Amino acid sequence: MGVQLFSPRGMMQPVPYHHVAVASGSRHVHVAGQISRDEAGRPVASGDLRGQVAQALRNTARGLAGAGASFSDVVRLTFYVTNWAPERIGDFMAGVDDVAGELGLPQPLPPASLIGVDYLFEPDVEVEVEATAILD
Repeated sequence: MGVQLFSPRGMMQPVPYHHVAVASGSRHVHVAGQISRDEAGRPVASGDLRGQVAQALRNTARGLAGAGASFSDVVRLTFYVTNWAPERIGDFMAGVDDVAGELGLPQPLPPASLIGVDYLFEPDVEVEVEATAILD
């Protein structure tokens, strides 16, 4: 299976992600929204967007690994962030950077969307991450 990530000429730059992913393969892996919880369901990094982004990405990596995938197979990431404001981008990206090497996150990221929401399903949850990967 191959994933090709790129940003065609003329698309907005710089951004911390590629605009396009082209993948060949027949198995789709969809990882449900992952949040900042440990395996026992206890909150991790309450009140800390940076820490929550990092933990949610770690949990996403575990979901991918369970299906035999990794971030190198990911063609789409969707981030939902509560109380989003542009000045939060530094903490958000710091959380990504904190785990990029550990998790093998490509830099720039695969195509990604960051969607601001009023709230997620529990009051301490500030970020949720969904991933789509393609495997042979």
